[in-house]
Amino acid sequence: MNARTRLSGMVAAVALSGVLVTPGPAWAAAPPAQPAGPAAAPAHSADWSRTRLLASYDTRSTVRAAAWSALISSNVDAAVARFVLSGYPYAVRRSAETKVRNADFARRVLETHTAEFAPEVHAAARYALDGTAADLDYFARTGYAAAKDRDRQARESTGAQAAALVQADRDFVALLRDTAPGEQVRAAATFALRPAATDADLVEFFAYDWVNAAALDLDAFRIRVADEDMAWRAAAARLVAEARTAEEAALKTAGEAAEQARAAAARAWAAAGAQTGPARVAWAQTQQVAEAQAANWHQVAQAAGGATGVNWTAIAGSAGVTADSWAAEQVHAGEQAAHWAELFAQAVAGEQRMTGGAA
Repeated sequence: MNARTRLSGMVAAVALSGVLVTPGPAWAAAPPAQPAGPAAAPAHSADWSRTRLLASYDTRSTVRAAAWSALISSNVDAAVARFVLSGYPYAVRRSAETKVRNADFARRVLETHTAEFAPEVHAAARYALDGTAADLDYFARTGYAAAKDRDRQARESTGAQAAALVQADRDFVALLRDTAPGEQVRAAATFALRPAATDADLVEFFAYDWVNAAALDLDAFRIRVADEDMAWRAAAARLVAEARTAEEAALKTAGEAAEQARAAAARAWAAAGAQTGPARVAWAQTQQVAEAQAANWHQVAQAAGGATGVNWTAIAGSAGVTADSWAAEQVHAGEQAAHWAELFAQAVAGEQRMTGGAA
């Protein structure tokens, strides 16, 4: 059985599996360079662990910087608490500023458009990052598109990649278009196979559009879950603090007022427990999504490994990394699900203490 036959079989197997590239970037390079900071330290809080993840993997440079600032503070616990309550939302707002947004865009392009398959784009992104705010703005507005055109012209001048296209390649891209859970991957595959598309569009999809779209999906996934989780954490921190204060007050209250104080504390703990509901549901679902993504990208890596055409080289080099990235997201999601389950149990126990039930 030759490689093309094996590839076609894998296409069918992936289609039958029902899980192809699910929402979120799919390709992620190694985590961005991290400043010197705490290593794997002992017994840190769940908020510390979440902050450490954001410092390593969040695609927004302002969020990474704010998270690292909290982690290397002389009073880490207080700094992390401030980051959860106010530092994170402030960093997110700053990430929307034009200069920061342009720099983050150029970094992502540099990671997803390699010098081997997109030399002009890679060089232009490097130049923008090494340059001024005006260079970054030019790259985001017109420089990126112009560099893509130069790379495309260079590929078309040789014709080697277009000549290497076979029907199995088109079939696989069609499968991505129809079944890939990742919205950006589906969109890129649809564009590559649109009625007016040429072989050059398909070559471009293999060269970097597939990898870039997968990265966008994973970035979107990470940003969405981070924004939701940090908002839940900030609210939970306030509610838990209020419940503890109410319980302390109730325990110090005597006489007729004691019953009312305990009831108020029980309501406060109930509110804290209710706050964990959306997070517990969302993280359980997120864990399933990441698991399906990891399995899918392992299948893509197998398909790429069985293909011999030059157009598959780019995805063959990144599919395994993408699978590993999604597997890491699955682990992270499991840790977060456990944190919210534990917080819910604490709230239930607090409510029971105040109502006289078994703790």
